[in-house]
Amino acid sequence: MQRPKIQLAILWHQHQPMYAHPTAESRRGRFGQPWVRLHAIRDYYSMAALIAEHPDLHLTINLTPVLLRQIEDYTEGATDIALDLTRRPAEDLSPEERERILTTFFDADWHHQIFPHLRYKELFERRREGADFTSQEVRDLQMWFNLAWFGKEFRDGDVQLITGETVTVSHFVELGEGFTVEQIGAMIEEQLKILRAVVPVHRALQDRGQIEVSTTPFYHPILPLLIDSDSATLDRAGATLPNRFAYPQDADAQVKRAVDFYTARFGRRPRGMWPAEGAVSQSVVPIFARHGVEWIATDRDVLLHSGRWGYEAYRGDVLCRPYRAEAGSHAISVFFRDPELSDAVGFHYYDYSDYHAAARHFVDTMKRHCVHGGDRIHTVILDGENAWGAYREDARPFLHALYGLLESDPEIVTVTLAEYLSGNATRGIRPHSLYEQEKVHDLYSGSWIDEMGSAPGPDHGTWIGEEEENRAWELLLQARESLDAAGATPDSTPDAFESLYAAEGSDWFWWFGADQDSGRDWEFDELFRAHLRNVYRALGRSAPSELDRPVVPHVAVWTFSDPISSVWKGDRLSIQTHCPGDLTWHWDAEPAATTPLEPAGGVMAGTGRYYKTLEVPIGAHRLHFTFGCTHRDCDERDVCCREAYQVVQVR
Repeated sequence: MQRPKIQLAILWHQHQPMYAHPTAESRRGRFGQPWVRLHAIRDYYSMAALIAEHPDLHLTINLTPVLLRQIEDYTEGATDIALDLTRRPAEDLSPEERERILTTFFDADWHHQIFPHLRYKELFERRREGADFTSQEVRDLQMWFNLAWFGKEFRDGDVQLITGETVTVSHFVELGEGFTVEQIGAMIEEQLKILRAVVPVHRALQDRGQIEVSTTPFYHPILPLLIDSDSATLDRAGATLPNRFAYPQDADAQVKRAVDFYTARFGRRPRGMWPAEGAVSQSVVPIFARHGVEWIATDRDVLLHSGRWGYEAYRGDVLCRPYRAEAGSHAISVFFRDPELSDAVGFHYYDYSDYHAAARHFVDTMKRHCVHGGDRIHTVILDGENAWGAYREDARPFLHALYGLLESDPEIVTVTLAEYLSGNATRGIRPHSLYEQEKVHDLYSGSWIDEMGSAPGPDHGTWIGEEEENRAWELLLQARESLDAAGATPDSTPDAFESLYAAEGSDWFWWFGADQDSGRDWEFDELFRAHLRNVYRALGRSAPSELDRPVVPHVAVWTFSDPISSVWKGDRLSIQTHCPGDLTWHWDAEPAATTPLEPAGGVMAGTGRYYKTLEVPIGAHRLHFTFGCTHRDCDERDVCCREAYQVVQVR
């Protein structure tokens, strides 16, 4: 008798925070960061198009509304600072604009986006040496920063998009240098073609039944904390709660707006949602159910801690199934992801020299985790954009190897989450109705992440409980109460609520506090406070002066493309690279210390940043340091391995 197949559900989550600076007259204005645009030309279109090359593969792609709205804005004329600098003729740049290009246009994975391209690498070496750049060299840098972000397929040849348009930048890659203003303009037009095709390719694949497109509450908020911040799960010594924020109507609005936005673009309502950061609780169940959402997903460890005694979620027969969560008359299906296998794709398989071996390891591990027998579904959920910069060739060889194995393995059938629930007779998948699913009692209030430095177990400490995080919640509460005091409603003052909802997003709180560090936390801090200032502006009131004071302390940043020569006494200094490596450093004549740089987790750019932040000691005069690259692909001769001493003065 043939054993039942393991049903595998993969969900790629695609998200970026709202980068539009809300002081602009229109939201379709100028974005402060280019990551929506650059990920679109590398990831957002191609991650879907790759699936079409494997017709027996079914999976889910989660697209957040805040991401899709920004993609639409680009297609309707929005721009960003880096795009404006790319368009401006090098001869017309001001000294400040030229310096910004030289500082930020090497923001790419060194070993996979810069070093493989001879001209880009040459420009990087010149910048590290402190050489002056000619206008032609600046223009070549304008081109290469963009070219390096195009997906491999666009750099290799012609790609016909779902829209019927054809995109290629292979002729620019082959040319290599000596670019003209007109060629840069043509390259940007290729980007816009891809941006215009992102929604159509997802809609087409969903309409043909190969993928499911799920979504997330609109601005990616942590719903349990919007409903009641006092319900936060905190298990780190010293963590405290801010004054209570309890606006379940905002949580409801974030879900409703996401459903409406999705329906307008995909011609159907979303059947499922990945709650931001997999953050769930018993309190979110009725909100999702009221808006017709059939399934949500979160982490295995949430199941482990649910109910009075917890669930044996490390057992395959317990983990590999959906559960029914109930709250009063409302019920919804909940899937629980396998964190080890999800994290292996996101953080480990790029280290494999043989990506077929990595794909085989994935399949073999999944079979061990999800035992045969019964009718099982194994759920793997992870970021579908930021991981790929760490893989060779934008992870295309790995993804093709993985997809090919999943298609050909007789023991596996890939499914979307909605397909598993509804069934698909043509693929031998029976329906799994809500009320045949086992009930999960008291869905635990947690997320996919366990805050660093806390007790083991999922919690909300990444977004609340530290001094910086709590101050941000207090600022958010103050703005929310100002809306109440003014008698404002989403209908009467939509701009104010739009800015409030944007400020409720999880991304700002992720970077506050010591538990996560991007090395550029102040950029997210400024955006957060700008959204709040816009709440008051929309009310016709002056924003409180408290919003002019940063939430995070000032940090000076040293990079190879911007090697600052001094810091102020009282600053913190963050030394950042795009390679893993060891930092050897000492203050003045003190003994030297060596420490590995820390990865900056969750960086929206997905460029593999690494950093070490140092407190400037009282009385210190200068810092001496060297960096030694430990990247697996480093040949020990590249620019990242030249261990010349660097010196930073203390003013």
